[in-house]
This record gives sequence, structure tokens and C-alpha cells, in this order.
Amino acid sequence: MSIQQIQNEIVEEFSFFDDWMQRYEYLIELGKSLPLIDDKYKTDDYTIKGCQSKVWLFAELQQGKVVYTADSDAIITKGIIALLVRVFSNQTPEDIVKADTAFIDQIGLKEHLSPTRANGLVSMIEQMKRYALVYQLKES
Repeated sequence: MSIQQIQNEIVEEFSFFDDWMQRYEYLIELGKSLPLIDDKYKTDDYTIKGCQSKVWLFAELQQGKVVYTADSDAIITKGIIALLVRVFSNQTPEDIVKADTAFIDQIGLKEHLSPTRANGLVSMIEQMKRYALVYQLKES
């Protein structure tokens, strides 16, 4: 499935909820399904800078696709990173680097986060794209 198809799926899923309390609950549920990062990567080297809570992100290239694992010590943040892992994991580095993240505005996520969480969201996306860029450069 392409990044755009996954984003469309997420927009559709979020449209089923009437209010943001239900959407937050859904984010928390998504966080529980996050492919957890190996404890050996829960170090400062893998911490995303710019997040209020702790977020660890690890990426590796498997058969030409970037696979992300992550974790967070905050339940909403864990849901947000789970959403991003769902969108970007198992995609080619090139597709990740050039992907837009319009779905975040379409579901209204950024406007319903505190300024520090919204900054953290941007930092998570930037870090995921940085990993992909490194793999893209290694491949070329």
C-alpha cells in the first residue's frame, strides 16, 4: 500500500469519530499496537529532539524499504508516533523523503495538540525523513 493510500485510510478512520475525545482514545489505542523499539535503542542517540516527552525512534533498511520501530513514555505521543510509523514504515526511502503529510491537517491533529506536542510531531516527521534520506543516499 502506498503512503497516500495509508494516509487516505487514516483520514477515513478519523472521520468516524464525532469529537476529539474519541480521536484521542483512538490514538491511545494505536499506541498500544506500535511495533516496539528494542530496549537497546532506548538511548539518547535514538531520542527525538524537540519532543516534550521521551520518544525513541529506530530505522533500518530491509529489502529496500525503511522499517521503523518506536516508543514513547507518554500515551498520546505514543499514539502519534504509531500513526507515523504506520504511514512511513515499509516504504522506500525515496517515497518517504518526498511524501507530504497533508493527512495530519485533514484529520485536524496539529490544531488539537498543545504547541509543544505539535512541535514534537514536526520533529518526529523530520527525524523519520532524515533516516530515509540517509538510506536513500546510501543506495545511490
